[in-house]
Order: sequence, then structure tokens, then C-alpha cells
Amino acid sequence: MTRKFSGDRLLVATHNKGKLEEIERLLEPFGVKVVGAAEMGLDEPEETETTFVGNARIKAHAAAKATGLPALSDDSGIEVDALDGAPGVYTADWAETPNGRDFVMAMTRTHEELETRNAAHPRTARFCCTLVLAWPDGHDEVFPGVIEGKVVWPMRGDQGHGYDPIFMPDGYDITLGEMDRWKKNEISHRADAFRKLVAACFD
Repeated sequence: MTRKFSGDRLLVATHNKGKLEEIERLLEPFGVKVVGAAEMGLDEPEETETTFVGNARIKAHAAAKATGLPALSDDSGIEVDALDGAPGVYTADWAETPNGRDFVMAMTRTHEELETRNAAHPRTARFCCTLVLAWPDGHDEVFPGVIEGKVVWPMRGDQGHGYDPIFMPDGYDITLGEMDRWKKNEISHRADAFRKLVAACFD
């Protein structure tokens, strides 16, 4: 039996303002007040798992335990078929530099590795998102989401974030980087996971 969310405050275990805003908007109809990890003075726990669900669980449970509030976290990334699913859970790591994240560098690396392997076109890929809603008593609910597409080059568009400028979703002739932000939020991997979360825990 899926546990329903009851209460009016939900902690979102992220320091990412854009992500927080997106989630706030999605939960608005349910009268839920969303608070972020930074607001609660929470550090980001170390992500030591090798799966999206493993890392999302670490973040959600750490936040729920620390605050006594139900906590929602997500772990997401891009899987490129010709790179054997890489970068996958290491999507953000590919962008790490001593001065913060550089996604142009990460996208360039993705393209170069595909070229090195002489990967055939279309270079199929997907964005994956796993949402975990955890309660302070240790219970959790898990919701995976996905958007299928392909990796294109050169980079296109300055909307979105991360690897969006090289990802063209199936059925579209523009990248997520060229797509209106709210349009993207309707079709994204996170939106897919969110629909499942809302249907199970909020409706």
C-alpha cells in the first residue's frame, strides 16, 4: 500500500534553486509549502551509491532524519547508449572542476567519447530521474521517470541546464536547451517521475 503524504510542509533535499521552484509549482495545487535544504541549513550528504535510486535515498533519508519532516529528493542524469550508459549517476561529476561545475566541458567530453568510439547515429540516450519521498520513520516511496531522445552536436540553445543543449527528445526537432523552460518541464524525466509521485501520494 502506497503511503499518502499528509501535512502541509515538505522538505526538498536540494540546494538547486531552479529545481526547488519547479517542485514548488508542481505541488502548488495541493497546498503544500515547500522548503529547501539550504533554508534548513542542511549539508549535502555524500552520494556513495552507483544507482539513481541509491543516491536519491541517501539524500531523502538524511534530510528527513535531520529535520523530522517528510523529505523529497531526486537523483538524475543522462545515459548514452553508445557509452554503455555513461555518464549515468556520474553525470554531474563529469562537469566538476576546482571552480564549480562546467557543463560545456562535460558535454564536450560526451561528444568526444562518442567520436572516439565512432558511434553510429542516431546516438540514442535518455535522461533519467528517480524521486524518493522519505519519512522520518524510515519509510520511503520511489518513483522513476525517463525521457528518451538522442545526443546531437554542436550544442544548441541556452535554456535549461546541464546537458540540455545536446539532448533532443524523441518527437522534437529542437534540443531541451532550445525549448521553453515550462514546456520542457511538462515533458521532462522529472515531470514523468512527478506524475507518478502525485498520483500515488498526493491525489
